[in-house]
Amino acid sequence: MSGKEKVTIYDISKKLNVSAATVSRALNQNPKISLKTRELVAKTAAEMNYKQNRLAQALKSGRTNNIGVIVPYINRSFFSSVIRGIEEELRPHGYHVIICQSHEEAGNEVEQINTLLNTQIDGIFMSVSKTTQNSDHIKKVLEENTPLVFFDRKMEMPGVSSVVIDDFKAGFMVTEHLIQQGCRRIAHLSGESNLEIYKYRHEGYCAALEEHGLEYVPEYVIKANSKIESGIEAVAQLWDLEIKPDAIFAAGDYVALGAIQELKNRKIRVPEDVCVAGFSNEPFTKYMELPITSIDQTPQLMGKIAAQVFLEQVQENQTLTIEKKVVLPPGLFVRDSSDRSSLKVQAENR
Repeated sequence: MSGKEKVTIYDISKKLNVSAATVSRALNQNPKISLKTRELVAKTAAEMNYKQNRLAQALKSGRTNNIGVIVPYINRSFFSSVIRGIEEELRPHGYHVIICQSHEEAGNEVEQINTLLNTQIDGIFMSVSKTTQNSDHIKKVLEENTPLVFFDRKMEMPGVSSVVIDDFKAGFMVTEHLIQQGCRRIAHLSGESNLEIYKYRHEGYCAALEEHGLEYVPEYVIKANSKIESGIEAVAQLWDLEIKPDAIFAAGDYVALGAIQELKNRKIRVPEDVCVAGFSNEPFTKYMELPITSIDQTPQLMGKIAAQVFLEQVQENQTLTIEKKVVLPPGLFVRDSSDRSSLKVQAENR
């Protein structure tokens, strides 16, 4: 064979003594073909310098095997873990993931959706930005008959599946834990109220206060962006009050970290004077000098289940009618930033 001639699947099938159909399925990572055969075909194709014609393949099948994932940021452990879960679940089915970052800008989100749709994407996974108010660009996905699955941050849209955690329960769990530590004046550093996740976390906080007979103090609730600086600024605002809080529940771990830094700068002891808890269970929370109590959102599992919901849509060919609302249970990891039980033990041993 001349070096200038393009290698075809028929050349590979002849060399391996298998059908061209088997070679095609193996190259496309069809799970019906054994892993051993897929690996052998891939190795032989590489040795023969075979190049797949993706465009022709897409035109023939009506599928590109590309999936778009839109997240606010990729450098947050939560979102990168969700993406990992999606990839691990879809890779055996021959899908490739294209990652887009909105950087919390609705305009970026609109542009990215248009770009993905123009590339004939097979599906979109999305966690909406905090500045997204209008859903017209998202409705366009449905108009194109493209499967759409929300995760973590979602908008209520008929016919769209979503995978989230129970944010209300999570907010209740954290607040009740702080109450159990003896705290009675609990501040809440909330997020953008237009996002359901922060709305439900705040509602869970309110419900726990009410159930335990504690007063809701509006001055103790401060909107904070998901940044360390927001936590620092919130503590400064809270400590301008005549009656200071004795606990802080932050709706994000970075905010909780900033709050702890500012409390330490003010020589306020954590958790002796003020208990602090965050949300998301970012990796740094357990490796701090003072490990931070936090809610775990099981992001990798969230990604896997979102991918399974997508596969069900595709396999059942019900992209317009299937709608699943999956709500995962949260987990509370209690650490030194709010755990006063260890202090009691220490005092008893003195």
